[in-house]
Amino acid sequence: MNRAFLSFSKSLSMFALVASSFVSVASANEPAAKPAKADAVKGEALYTNGDAARGIVACVSCHGAAGNSTISVNPKLAGQHDAYLVKQLMDFTTPARNNAVMTTFSKLMTPEDMKNVSAFLAVQKPKAGAAKNKDIVKLGETIYRAGIAEKNIAACAGCHSPNGAGIPAQFPRIAGQHQDYTVAQLTAFRTGVRKNSAQMVTIAKRMSDDEMKAVADYVAGLK
Repeated sequence: MNRAFLSFSKSLSMFALVASSFVSVASANEPAAKPAKADAVKGEALYTNGDAARGIVACVSCHGAAGNSTISVNPKLAGQHDAYLVKQLMDFTTPARNNAVMTTFSKLMTPEDMKNVSAFLAVQKPKAGAAKNKDIVKLGETIYRAGIAEKNIAACAGCHSPNGAGIPAQFPRIAGQHQDYTVAQLTAFRTGVRKNSAQMVTIAKRMSDDEMKAVADYVAGLK
C-alpha cells in the first residue's frame, strides 16, 4: 500500500513538473503585449488645459492654439512629427537639452502624456510663416539647398527635405518656423547648450551669425 502510494506521488510530481515546464514554454512563446496607442484626445486636453494637480501648465499658453505659436521665441509645433516631439520631451529631462521651462514641465509628464500631446500636435495644420529680409533670404536659400562646400556645411535640404517637411522619426519639420527660434537653436547647438544632435552641433559650429540668420529667414517662408 505504501509502495503504491509512493509510486503515485512520484508520478503526480513528475506530471506537475512537466505541466509547469509546458506553461513556462507557452508563456515564453507568447508575443509581448503591444504598447498602448497614443491618445490624441487626451493629448489635446493636456495641451489645452494643462494639469493643475500635477503642476503642468497648459502648453497652449506658450505654443499657441493647435500648436501655432505667435511668440517668436517659442516654436511652432503644429504638424511636427510625433516621434520627434516625443524624443525632444524626453531629451528635456536629461542634460542633452536643458531649458528652464521645458525641463521643468517635461519632468512632470509621463511617457504617455508625451505621446498623447505629440499625437495631437502631429495632426494639427501649421500656419505659414514668411521671410522678412529680402537682402539675406537668397543666401539662406543657397545654404539650405546647396550648403557651403568650402566650410564643409551640408545642404539643410538633405535632412529637412526641400520644402522643410523633414523626415518622420528622424529630422524635424522646420518649414514656417519663427526666425528667432531657429537662430536661437542653431546658436544653442554651436555653444553646446543644446547637444542632442551630433549632426547639428557639427554644422552649427561652422556657421556664422549671418549665415544662421539667412537660413532662418529662408526657412520661415517655406511651406
